[in-house]
Amino acid sequence: MSYFIKPTHYRPLLDMRQTEQGIKQIKDFFQVNLSSELHLRRVTAPLFVLKGMGINDDLNGVEHAVSFPIKDLGGAQAEVVHSLAKWKRLTLAEYKIEPDYGIYTDMNAIRADEELGNLHSLYVDQWDWERVITPEERNVEFLKEVVTRIYAAMRRTEYMVFENYPEITPLLPKKLHFIHAEELRQLYPDMTPKERENAITKKFGAVFIIGIGCPLGDGKPHDGRAPDYDDYTSPGLNDLPGLNGDLMLWNCVLQCAFEISSMGIRVNKEVMLKQLKAAGKEERKSLYFHKKLLADELPLSIGGGIGQSRLCMYYLRKAHVGEIQASIWPDDMRKECAAEGIHLI
Repeated sequence: MSYFIKPTHYRPLLDMRQTEQGIKQIKDFFQVNLSSELHLRRVTAPLFVLKGMGINDDLNGVEHAVSFPIKDLGGAQAEVVHSLAKWKRLTLAEYKIEPDYGIYTDMNAIRADEELGNLHSLYVDQWDWERVITPEERNVEFLKEVVTRIYAAMRRTEYMVFENYPEITPLLPKKLHFIHAEELRQLYPDMTPKERENAITKKFGAVFIIGIGCPLGDGKPHDGRAPDYDDYTSPGLNDLPGLNGDLMLWNCVLQCAFEISSMGIRVNKEVMLKQLKAAGKEERKSLYFHKKLLADELPLSIGGGIGQSRLCMYYLRKAHVGEIQASIWPDDMRKECAAEGIHLI
């Protein structure tokens, strides 16, 4: 079911030509800064992978991958990627990347189960990145250091946008606020997780919520996470579980919290076995990716994804992701957007 957030008194700050120029400037500038901050080498990534190898990301475990048969492989099924969380770790091993270095790529995905709206599209484009770490770096302080460096690249990019388009005033706060999902639940006990995100992000402007996927004090996770890539059970912030999180920005146009990045320290083999068992997914141990991790053939790593269209949408003060990327939208949404001065590409 689609939904549309009607912005209040919306007026695009840039015309279509300026918007297209801004998109390219942002993408070019940010990826160079991200690469420099985290010591990342660009690599080429697949649009689809073979089904049944455990490489594709199953996100929350309920989304269906777009698939198709391959004639020259005897009808074997390929799946369009949801993200490249597991593929990147395999690639780190294949390229023999050393600790303190990593890779990034342009990830393009189709998520057919998305509820279409201002923030969600069938088409997902993001910078997927992964970096090799040491056993000593599997801790929450290192996670926070990496997130802070990514945020620094985001602030530099915002200033570049302001230099080119002075009508777009910088809004990102100097300091990123860190909080655990359980602390957030205790702060706003009567709110839903999304309402908590809105409350805390409106207050601080930019927030990193740690511990996505682990059960909180009420027995429920803040949000879902696949059990075989992010570590959401090891002790983290204030000894609460989780070495992962979501980076949220306050969207001044839509007046809501805006997830820009999901990332985390990845599971080692002990944590993966623990999380698979808790999730009732132990059958995955026989899959290609999981067998390589259990055989110590994959490096320890940290990684995540950063939404390209979403980042551009934030910087250019757009009300709908369809102003940034070409996708398919319901007819009624197109009419509503046109009535509000929102031009969908």
